[in-house]
Amino acid sequence: MKQLFCKLLFIILLIGIYLGGYAQSLDQARKLYDEGLYEEAKPAFARLALQSPNNSSYSLWYGVCCFETGDMENAEKHLLIAKNRKVVESYRYLAVIYSSSFRFTEAAEMWEEYIEQMVKKKENTEAYEKQLDIVEKMLRMKDKTEDVQIIDSIVVNKDQILSAYFLNEDCGVMQMYQDFFQASGHSESIVYINPKGDQAYYARSSFDGRYTLFTQSKLLDTWTDEKAIFAADTADNNYPFVLGDGVTLYFASKGNGSIGGYDLFITRYNTNTNSYLAPEQLGMPFNSTANDYMMVVDEAKGLGWFVSDRNQPEGKACVYLFIPNEFRSFITESENDEWLIARASLHSIRDTWRAGSNYDELISLAKTDFSLANKKTTRDFEFFVNDQTTYFTLNEFRSSEAKTFFERAIGLRQQATTLEVNLYEQRQSYVQGNTTVQEQLKPSILQSERELRTFLFQISDWEKRARNTENISLRN
Repeated sequence: MKQLFCKLLFIILLIGIYLGGYAQSLDQARKLYDEGLYEEAKPAFARLALQSPNNSSYSLWYGVCCFETGDMENAEKHLLIAKNRKVVESYRYLAVIYSSSFRFTEAAEMWEEYIEQMVKKKENTEAYEKQLDIVEKMLRMKDKTEDVQIIDSIVVNKDQILSAYFLNEDCGVMQMYQDFFQASGHSESIVYINPKGDQAYYARSSFDGRYTLFTQSKLLDTWTDEKAIFAADTADNNYPFVLGDGVTLYFASKGNGSIGGYDLFITRYNTNTNSYLAPEQLGMPFNSTANDYMMVVDEAKGLGWFVSDRNQPEGKACVYLFIPNEFRSFITESENDEWLIARASLHSIRDTWRAGSNYDELISLAKTDFSLANKKTTRDFEFFVNDQTTYFTLNEFRSSEAKTFFERAIGLRQQATTLEVNLYEQRQSYVQGNTTVQEQLKPSILQSERELRTFLFQISDWEKRARNTENISLRN
């Protein structure tokens, strides 16, 4: 009997020691968790979640620790366990995970359920409703992902992004803010100077770290007449670049409906009002939930660059090289959602490549540093005659008939460009107008859209005729 009593006492002591250590481990983990020390709390919650896989609290805490330390696969797995047991906070974290992986439909469902629970608790849901609006906007953007060829990429330090840009001088010059203004300290702004060298565009930070876009003119040897580009805009705007037409402005903004950090926008200068039109947000894959900025298009090379810190470690950014579309076109394989997500999120630049294409020459061209003094080739346009032949001027045509066909295409393209600018302005007026204005503009917009489609068809037809006729001439 005494021996049995001793065994029972020993077992009870062991259980007490185990439970005491267990409680201590849980209390310590909760303390670390509440202090935001997720990396330190993670091992304890991992053990607890493994020991009690049906415990919704352990699943939530471990899932949040995984989320905060970048382990998204385990985060989703354990947050789903908590979600299936109606743990409210799991909805919010899952919504963010789904958004970052471009699963916007699921993200919207999570935000809706979370908001519903917050309403029951009589909590303020304004911030969460804004997140739901952003997710629904991203879903619409994903469904209109641009079909663009992104042919190369390079990861650089964020303060060295200009090292990846080789802009032709007849497209302007870019400098760091400190170099242009001979300023001390650090600024994230890039200064763009137009080809004539008499107009500069840049952003300057205020005391709260917010950037505002400005432009200056050069009179004789002095930069003067500083003007705010968007005088009434309080958003953080930065990284301006102007196309050769002098009116089309690309920039990055954390406001204006950004879906995350900096987003890329385009606007045009309205000479009638001496002001810029309402900014238009670029679609995916140019924009993401990360910071996307520094859109630059070299019209002489027919290439463009933009920067994103998506999927990059702290302090790093990826500079993407792409072939700009003359007219925007969208992904048509929308019935394959996985493919669409891959293209929208820029999962792999190879997904954007055309079958059988070789981009080596274009990549080499992108890295070539031309100067006006050494410029050897005049480029009025870029016309692919065949796999081995590309024309840049009308004088290169051997067939006078083919040349005439292509001149007709050029004329139509100029008309189409003018129409596209007018259509853009009409759409901006439509968005900003009341119901009466919208009803007045609707027929004109629809008519302009029909005319633009007709122009594009005719341009394609005349270019095809020019190509076929010129190839016959070359063969003969």
